[in-house]
Amino acid sequence: MLSFWEQTNFLKYDLIVIGGGIVGLSAAIQYKKKQPKASVLVLERGLFPTGASTKNAGFACFGSLTEILDDLEVLDEGEVLSLVEKRYRGLNAIREVFGDSVLGYQPFGGFELITENELFQLDNMDRVNSILEPIFKKPVFEIFKKDLGFGPKVKTVVKNKFEGELNTGSFLNALWTMCGELGVKILTGANVEKLDLAQKEVLVLSGNNGGRITFKGGKIAICTNAFTKSLFPEMDISPGRGLVFMTETLPFAIPWQGSFHYDKGYVYFRNIDNRLLLGGGRNQDFKAENTTEFGVNPKIKDYLVSIMEDVIFPGYSPKIEMEWSGIMAFGPDKRPILEKVSEDVVLAVRLGGMGVAIGWDTAGALVKLF
Repeated sequence: MLSFWEQTNFLKYDLIVIGGGIVGLSAAIQYKKKQPKASVLVLERGLFPTGASTKNAGFACFGSLTEILDDLEVLDEGEVLSLVEKRYRGLNAIREVFGDSVLGYQPFGGFELITENELFQLDNMDRVNSILEPIFKKPVFEIFKKDLGFGPKVKTVVKNKFEGELNTGSFLNALWTMCGELGVKILTGANVEKLDLAQKEVLVLSGNNGGRITFKGGKIAICTNAFTKSLFPEMDISPGRGLVFMTETLPFAIPWQGSFHYDKGYVYFRNIDNRLLLGGGRNQDFKAENTTEFGVNPKIKDYLVSIMEDVIFPGYSPKIEMEWSGIMAFGPDKRPILEKVSEDVVLAVRLGGMGVAIGWDTAGALVKLF
């Protein structure tokens, strides 16, 4: 039972964006900048972005050495170069648009801990540096010789001086602020139940007594990442849950800063205000983590705790103060799905765990499809 005011003011828009995470908000902003007079609505199912946009580790990264070598197993060199360029371009774009101070960006670099299992990959470091030379003009990866106090499993550390880290919450606040300044409307708690592509109508399940509300858009952008299969079951998307936890403030000064990778990038950690943020490990139980349900997998938590106690802080076990999970989206390779699904309906999903890096750039490519 909608009022006259609701029916005449709130239901029709020039663009409706489904999904209020990094990609959805970025798409709304970039479309509104191109079309200042257009009415733009963002529909988000959660109070906060549902997937991983406010739950990630805040890495401003484009891939560790072993991650890029894994990419080279399924993509040719030109495709990998294009993928890294897209990530790096996206990171530079958000820094330019919002500013490092607003994002909380710190250029501490990226580091990968190499164990006995990955030592042979160092033979390919020069090859990877050569592939990436057109982008960076200098070698990206190099052996970092300073002792950072890690456990004996770590045989060496590879540094990437072009990476950094940011404050995930600050990034989302910056997106929300810009949406407000541009006049983009955001509705949360809007669970999209069905799309009518021909009529460009979006049926939303309302929290008020289970009612349904139909919104109509001149154009529709679908930015639902891991949750896209609820609308498009045929999409080649696999959700991937990621566990993250943070320790209490440590009684000693952590002797390093930066974005750290371990176990081929499946594990990641950083120092935040002298607390350890540690996450990942879904490769320990791919089947269970292929889910859109939030929660903590005890097997993965135990694995991360063992890394914290044996590798990161050998002989010491900090108290875990908080834990959470986020839902990412993956496919056969790490390229996002970006396509026009019907007239004036476009889709940008499957960010491969790289939403911070490629979200803004992917949203810009989506807007160009209209």
